[in-house]
Amino acid sequence: MTMLMERTGNRWGAVLAVLAFVGCASPPAEPPGAVADNWSVTAWGERFEVFPEVAALVAGQAAMAHTHVTRLADFAPLVEGRVEIVLVDASGEQVFGADQAIRPGIFAIEVAPRQAGEADLLFRIHTGDGTEEIAGGRVRIGTAEDPGSLLRAPASRGGADGGEPLAFLKEQQWRSDFATAWVREGRLALSVSGLATFRPPAGGESAVTAPVDGVVQPAAGARAWPFVGLRVERGATLFRLVPLVAPERSLATLEAERSTLATELATARARRARLEELLALEATSGREVEEARVRAETLEARWQAAERDLEAARSSREGGRAGGGLALEAPFSGVIAAVTATPGATISAGDSLARLVRTDAVWIEVALPPRGARRLAEAGVRGIVLEDPETGPTMIDEGLTLVSVAPGLSPRTGTVAVLLEATGSPGFALGSTVAAQVLSLDEQTGIVVPASALVDDGGVSVVYLQLSGESFARQEVTVLERQGDLVLVDHLVPGQRLVTRGGDAIRRSSLMASGAAEGHVH
Repeated sequence: MTMLMERTGNRWGAVLAVLAFVGCASPPAEPPGAVADNWSVTAWGERFEVFPEVAALVAGQAAMAHTHVTRLADFAPLVEGRVEIVLVDASGEQVFGADQAIRPGIFAIEVAPRQAGEADLLFRIHTGDGTEEIAGGRVRIGTAEDPGSLLRAPASRGGADGGEPLAFLKEQQWRSDFATAWVREGRLALSVSGLATFRPPAGGESAVTAPVDGVVQPAAGARAWPFVGLRVERGATLFRLVPLVAPERSLATLEAERSTLATELATARARRARLEELLALEATSGREVEEARVRAETLEARWQAAERDLEAARSSREGGRAGGGLALEAPFSGVIAAVTATPGATISAGDSLARLVRTDAVWIEVALPPRGARRLAEAGVRGIVLEDPETGPTMIDEGLTLVSVAPGLSPRTGTVAVLLEATGSPGFALGSTVAAQVLSLDEQTGIVVPASALVDDGGVSVVYLQLSGESFARQEVTVLERQGDLVLVDHLVPGQRLVTRGGDAIRRSSLMASGAAEGHVH
């Protein structure tokens, strides 16, 4: 309780003390006879961030270390596991630990060093996923007259340009959508911004039309009438078209014609067979056999035509319920974009029944400034970032081909049309228009950070740097290049700890007019 009151009452003093320890690689030791305050240090590993607040170290006495452990996978507090503070000197290791958290993420560890002197500080985190050891710098163990403290924090990863430090407690971090990462150099492709419109590739749109007058019906065996959005394969039957027969010809007339032709065909087939037998006996001429064969084939063709006419007449006069008809097939695999025909409708030759579009590729036409279009034509295209108003930016960097760059400007917009082909579907409806960035093969090197790290502070782009576990600094930046959810900025250096999510929460916390400092509850 005494420690909590001291820490709460001297909130900013503690923060400034932390900055002093973290901001330099090797701060000087306390002079002999000085009274050391509580100290803290922050260390980052691959899986955990450790932030202990420790009382002054005195040989033979227990110093309480309230150790905050954050999982870097989701920036949530560690709930289960064993947390150890290890002092390593010439005599070996002294291990102090806690197997349970007193609150989520907070482990109370008593550190009772055996003897005065200097020791390396380590942290060990034991969980079901294994053990991680994290270096914590170097400490001095003192005496009651000359208490020890932190001598050297872990190697500095870079500081800020100055400004008042901002406190944002672990409890606030754990309750927020919060994340941090090391600032690193990266490479970002140079881009050109414009408006992108989606349309089918050349030859990727086809109208299914009626070749003859007739009655349109579902395909044989089809379970449903074709509908918009239906995916079909090449050669699949979309419709069945029953050709129309002149209405003045009755069914009785057509049936009589078919019957007459069937009788004549049977007689012709029998005569042909008889003559072929006589030819084998050399009792007739080959000419007579050939004439009989031609007559039989002609009658068979007329009989088949009469059969189709009768079937079509029955189908059209019975609402197309009979089978047969012409099968209208899909010319390529794709998706039906429009259907204009209805079952049983009588249509004329050339009428459109449906529209089919390819989905294995799409053309993206981007209107770009002339200079940017020229850069792409010279350097080549790496990818494209499409700004989806609902889901955010979508990157396409595979299966993208530069088809063409228009030779002239649009008289209406003053832009140049750049045509790209993307394999598959990018998820945008054909005909839609979205903002886009076309990425060239030219690159720029610098500090690349997530766009989520940027905070709009009164029209100024700022980020927040984590100086220690609960201490942050505001840093103004200039956006040099933006590419979807990544930005290239200046005024940062590699090795700084950047708040990638939660900068807005830190800003709001810093603006709150609070008369009393907020402290931990241990």
